[in-house]
Amino acid sequence: MNATTLGELIQSGYQSKSIKEEIRQNLIQKLKSGETTFSGIIGYEDSVIPDVERALLSKHNILLLGLRGQAKTRMARQMTELLDEYIPIVAGSDINDDPLNPISKYAQDLIAEKGNDTPIEWVHRSQRYAEKLATPDVSVADLIGDIDPIKAANLKLSFADERVLHYGIIPRSNRGIFVINELPDLQARIQVALFNILEEGDIQIRGFKLRLPLDILFVFTANPEDYTNRGSIVTPLKDRIESQILTHYPKTLEHALEITEQEADIAADVAEKVAVSDLIKRLIEQVAFEARNSEFVDKKSGVSARLTISARENAVSAAERRALINNESKTQVWIADLIGIIPSITGKVELVYEGEQEGPYQVAMNLLEKAIRTQFVQYFPNPEQLKKRRNTGKPSAQQKADENPYRAIIGWFDKGNQLTIPFHTKDEEKLQLLYAVDGLHALVKQFFPGANDMQTGLLMEFVLHGLAAYSSISKKIFETQIEFKDLFGSMLNIGSTHHDDDEELGFDDDEESM
Repeated sequence: MNATTLGELIQSGYQSKSIKEEIRQNLIQKLKSGETTFSGIIGYEDSVIPDVERALLSKHNILLLGLRGQAKTRMARQMTELLDEYIPIVAGSDINDDPLNPISKYAQDLIAEKGNDTPIEWVHRSQRYAEKLATPDVSVADLIGDIDPIKAANLKLSFADERVLHYGIIPRSNRGIFVINELPDLQARIQVALFNILEEGDIQIRGFKLRLPLDILFVFTANPEDYTNRGSIVTPLKDRIESQILTHYPKTLEHALEITEQEADIAADVAEKVAVSDLIKRLIEQVAFEARNSEFVDKKSGVSARLTISARENAVSAAERRALINNESKTQVWIADLIGIIPSITGKVELVYEGEQEGPYQVAMNLLEKAIRTQFVQYFPNPEQLKKRRNTGKPSAQQKADENPYRAIIGWFDKGNQLTIPFHTKDEEKLQLLYAVDGLHALVKQFFPGANDMQTGLLMEFVLHGLAAYSSISKKIFETQIEFKDLFGSMLNIGSTHHDDDEELGFDDDEESM
């Protein structure tokens, strides 16, 4: 980096290498030393990352193919970490000319004029990355270049002179990484303009007899949905992209939790004030898994990891807002606070026709309810299996209790009792309401004896929501509160609650079993 002229660079023993060779050598060093090649990319360690590493070792251009929210662009951006920290260029060059192998007329003329005194500059690897989002209005001039009449007039040159050319973003990315996001959105005629660049490394601008052997690593991203809906990648272009790598969503809940933990933007002071239990975190992640398998959600569109990230932030904000209203210094995210994540779901799932008929709000509520149902059996016995397990003969009271640990809770509601919990209830008051339900505290302590008061309270609330999800009791969600009742009494009194019908937001679990 000490060299400031071409002569000094030559004396330093600097040797030129292509960007793909540069990346290959640096990747080899990282692999040998056991370093992480793509940091913060979770769940791809045994699938996508090895594929990308193989492609880079093979000096391939890459197409990352996958649904939205699968870290495709993030991986492309991290490839700059595989570049040398600094490289020399001819000072003033628009296309990062290598001083030892100049390709532009500007650099060639400058070196012919000044020889070893040609000034050079050093470019950091962070400046060797360019990205373009493919949109229908992208032109060949944007990507490759065009004649600049203003430059011609200022320099008093004819349009036949190469110096009147204005280079596009691709030539300006010479000796760097160039990424085109959402490649199928690029018009077919523009995609055709990339053929020569990918195969022969040269460009054509307005009929100029111009051959620039550009040195670029191309990375493209695409969504499989685009092949049929918005556009397609023309076959000859796909043929020129050597490696097509399929990305995917997190395969396990643990990976999904790690991603959300890493990405969610929770201020430190808020994190101190609002506790988020592992149960709440798992419920939020489960919503995304349920959405990806829902018959109401378009599977071709996918469900981005951004859903759970924004849902985590919204859940914490719902608890923070409640604490501010109640003037509480500390609180936790309760199950009821998860109503606050509905806006994070409705805007991030693409519905099929049946989902549109159901309505985005109702679909989001269904997904949340299914998440509760799925996670409930990870913490407590499955109520559905308990219903099926019936002994012949007349069992004793103790046998009944052993068979169904929820008997006391369901019995309390069967006696005509109901539990109404306003969304803005203070933590202390909420605990008192939950303790009023017979058998609820005893059940939680039976399975989680080490839980503290707040954890116990959350699990008690979870039991009620879980029993409602399994149609053992009834649950209705209103604008300001949640109401739990016995199942059959609620069925007999449909429409006769003390709330106005238009205030009811959710569904009645006895009417729509999950």
